[in-house]
Amino acid sequence: MFAAAKQTDRNTNPKQLENMETMIKNRVQLMGNLGKDPDFREFDGGKKKVRFSVATNERFTYGDGQSKEDTQWHIVVAWGKLAEQAAEQLSKGARVSLEGRLVHGSYETKDGQKRYFTEVVMNSFQVMEKTAEIAEAA
Repeated sequence: MFAAAKQTDRNTNPKQLENMETMIKNRVQLMGNLGKDPDFREFDGGKKKVRFSVATNERFTYGDGQSKEDTQWHIVVAWGKLAEQAAEQLSKGARVSLEGRLVHGSYETKDGQKRYFTEVVMNSFQVMEKTAEIAEAA
């Protein structure tokens, strides 16, 4: 993708492209609703972690005019001060815009089965007003 941009965009400085590649290499942006209250934990040594799920919805229409809504669930985690802030400001049903990076991992269950997971490690978020709240305020 960027190789083509290097060839066709004569106004772009190669250093700018390198910086852009570094910034967006593993970047996720989501806007959705929390499925349940955040799970906040504090570990020995003072480490803090929050974990919650976010649902994103997409509507699309088939060629025959029939429409469908698709919901995807995303696991989100945050650490430290950001974890504290998220635990204080977010709750079930809250609409949130967040940014982070994708992390893939695996673990072994007690009975020896290997499980895989993907989660978003959040680095910033903003609580959004719901459409109904905006309409009531107007």
